[in-house]
Amino acid sequence: MKSDRLLSILLLLQTRGLVPATELAERLEVSVRTIYRDIEALSASGVPVYAERGRHGGIALLPGFRTDVTGLTADEARALFVLAAEGAHAALGLDEALGSALRKVMAALPAPHRPAAELTSRRILVDPVRWMSGPQPAVDVAELHEAVFTDRRLRLDYRHSGTSTPRTYTVDPYGLVVKAGVWYLVADRDGVPRLFRADRVRRADLADEPVVRRPGVELADLWDELRRQVEERPGRVRLRVRVHRSRLDLFVRLHAGALTGEPRPEESGEWLRAELAVDSVEWARSLLSFGPNVEVLSPPEARDVLARHAAAVVALYGQAGTP
Repeated sequence: MKSDRLLSILLLLQTRGLVPATELAERLEVSVRTIYRDIEALSASGVPVYAERGRHGGIALLPGFRTDVTGLTADEARALFVLAAEGAHAALGLDEALGSALRKVMAALPAPHRPAAELTSRRILVDPVRWMSGPQPAVDVAELHEAVFTDRRLRLDYRHSGTSTPRTYTVDPYGLVVKAGVWYLVADRDGVPRLFRADRVRRADLADEPVVRRPGVELADLWDELRRQVEERPGRVRLRVRVHRSRLDLFVRLHAGALTGEPRPEESGEWLRAELAVDSVEWARSLLSFGPNVEVLSPPEARDVLARHAAAVVALYGQAGTP
C-alpha cells in the first residue's frame, strides 16, 4: 500500500540520513520514478524532505526533523515481543538494554496494539537450547564483540575439538553467530573463512592493526557457506545398519545429521535398513546405547569395534560378587 511505503521512506530517511533514490527503490521494490512521486507526496503533506542532485546526491530530511510515528502494525508489534535466543542478549551484556528498548516500544505503540504485544510476551516463549544437550558453559564474548564492532584483528588461543592444547591464531573477524544456543565467531584466517566456537576460545586479545576483510564479502554470505560445508561434509566411513521400528524415531532424531537417506523397511516390516556417513569406525560405539535394537551390518571393522566395547562392558559388570 502507498501509505505503508510512504511511512517506510520516512523512517528510512530518519535513521539513515541521505539515501540515494535507487537504494530506496531497490529496498521497497518499486521504480525510481515511483520513489520521486512518493517524495512529492510527502512534501505536499508537510514533511520537510528534499532531493540532492549529483553523483553523491540522494533524498534526505531537513536536519532536526523527527517523527514520533512508529509505523508498527499489530503483527509487527507482536513480533518484537517474541524474543528468540534470550541468552544471546545476556552474552552480549544487552539484557537491560533490551528490556529498556521494549518498554520504550510498548510506550510508543498505538493503544489498541499494546494488549496484544503484552499478551504475546506472556504466551510465547522460545528456548533455543536442544533437548538433552547438557548444561551450556558460560561464554564471555565481550572481547569478540568488541573486535567485531571496532573492526580490529583478533589474536586467539583456541582449543580444537579432541585436543587439550590450544593453538594461537590471528584472525580477521566478520561477525558473531549464535546457533541453537552456541556462539560462533566467523573470521578469515590467512584469507580463508573459518568457524570458531566461542566456548573453545581460551583467550582473545585485540590486535593493534585494523581488520582486513575481503571486498564485498558479508557475514550472512560467509555463514551460509560455512554452514553448508558442515552440513554437507561427506563422512569418510559408511555404516550400514538395521534399526528396530520401536526405536526408529529416537534413532533418526539422534543421528539425522549422519543419515545419507530415509531408512528403508525390510520385508518383515519390524526392521529398517539405514546408512550413516561418519568420521571413523570408532563412531559405531555410540550405537551401543540402543542395545539389540540396532545392528551394524558393515563394515566388519565397525562390528569389531562394537564387539570389543560390548565385551569390555560385560567384563566390567559380569563379575559375580563385585560390589
